[in-house]
Amino acid sequence: QVQLVESGGGLVQAGGSLILSCAASGRTFSSYAMGWFRQAPGKEREFVAAINGNGGNTYYTASVKGRFTISRDNAKNTVYLQMNSLKPEDTSIYYCAANWVLTTAPGWASWGQGTQVTVSS
Repeated sequence: QVQLVESGGGLVQAGGSLILSCAASGRTFSSYAMGWFRQAPGKEREFVAAINGNGGNTYYTASVKGRFTISRDNAKNTVYLQMNSLKPEDTSIYYCAANWVLTTAPGWASWGQGTQVTVSS
């Protein structure tokens, strides 16, 4: 399994932007689909965005489409989530995940520890 470490969370005002990064260990990073999920207090973990191994295909949940952008740099073993026009309802712990298969279901093979994103109104 791949080890994942997220960074970049924090507190931002509504309408602001943040970029999350997720650094992965291992030499087979480009073989993995990478994804971002989030979980708010009292709610189930939900899919946010995903990208396939070569970065050619991306997927987003409807609520973030047009505001968030997922990307990856396979040379740096890193995946990013650029978040623009943030809303208070985006407040969650954001988790990076890796899997052999790209799916919107939460059963991915490897997970990071999570990073808190708080959007104030």
